[in-house]
Amino acid sequence: MKPTVKKPSQEEKQTAQTWPIWEKEESTFPWEYDEQETCLILEGKAAVKCSEETVEFAAGDYVVFPVGLKCTWQIKEKIRKHYNFG
Repeated sequence: MKPTVKKPSQEEKQTAQTWPIWEKEESTFPWEYDEQETCLILEGKAAVKCSEETVEFAAGDYVVFPVGLKCTWQIKEKIRKHYNFG
């Protein structure tokens, strides 16, 4: 189980702009998803290490974190993202 990363469609970009914004400075921390999270990265760069591999993403990426994912976030450049749970 790992996050999926892609470039968003125009519709996905428009929808994401209605979601809340989350920001976090450079840091490393464990995280577990008890529901799916979808996000559009507005600024920054990060890597998420899961059991299978490390997945990297940056500004402009559309990322979906599956329910049940246990991982460690490594924020390499301050992250700013739109996010939506469920």
